[in-house]
Amino acid sequence: MKVGICDPIAEDGIKILKQKGLNVVDLTSVPKDELVNHVADLDAIVVRSATKVRKGIIDSGKNLKVIGRAGVGLDNIDVNYAKSKGIKVINTPRATSISVAELTIGLILAVMRKIAYGDRETRKGNWPKSRCKGIEMYGKTLGIVGIGRIGKEVAKRAKAFGMNVIYYDIYKLSKEQAKELNVEYRDLDDLISEADVITLHVPLTPETEHIINAERIKRMKDGTIIINASRGGVVDEDALYEALKSGKLYGAALDVYENEPLKESKLFEIDNIVLTPHIGAQTKEGQKRAGIEIAEKIAEELLG
Repeated sequence: MKVGICDPIAEDGIKILKQKGLNVVDLTSVPKDELVNHVADLDAIVVRSATKVRKGIIDSGKNLKVIGRAGVGLDNIDVNYAKSKGIKVINTPRATSISVAELTIGLILAVMRKIAYGDRETRKGNWPKSRCKGIEMYGKTLGIVGIGRIGKEVAKRAKAFGMNVIYYDIYKLSKEQAKELNVEYRDLDDLISEADVITLHVPLTPETEHIINAERIKRMKDGTIIINASRGGVVDEDALYEALKSGKLYGAALDVYENEPLKESKLFEIDNIVLTPHIGAQTKEGQKRAGIEIAEKIAEELLG
């Protein structure tokens, strides 16, 4: 059986596929718009976020049995259409949770302490010490929107910094889970108005698209910080720009965008935002776990 690797994964994952007797086809150098011509005889494909698995690829994959996503989000895969064709879609939700959670904490610190701004100005030969007066995480209230695997890991780390943690999710934690994490539930509107820092950890769905918009930003306290390391599109970037420029928000950090890769944006004009190129899962350890996990799952699906 043949497994096509459309986006690079850890070599440990490749080794597992080969050890299981699967024929690995390296498609990582094939232009994305030409992948449709290379999937006809594949039994499975592995993607990360770069490859978009839409109707064209699914229809061309006459032998496809499994689509594996080495990562969490599935918005780059037409899951319903794949399922309608009898193709199973699998992912690795546990593999990169720690990686994304650590980046989230890093982004909070970068915004609160103006680290990126200070770095840029210092490299220019400036000495912006007086303009780099920041604020502490300690004692602030963190609002987590979406407390799945990543949200829980963020909560643990935020508590270590002395933050108060509240959360909103369509699925409330059990009393035991909430007590263990030391977090309190709020409905979304209450969280929006109470939190000093709001971090998003939700998939992009019709319900979550622009969940942070101009109307909700108005309800936030002056000086609130917004962090998005989940999916582009859950934050209205135009509304975010206006709120940052006006001073309504203290700052923001984005690792994901409505259009990726981000080549042009009004957000480039302002200093109180930190922008990173969708690196939440980009750690050596996280990618190793993701590669191993997706390889094992694909082998199990194909070989039993």
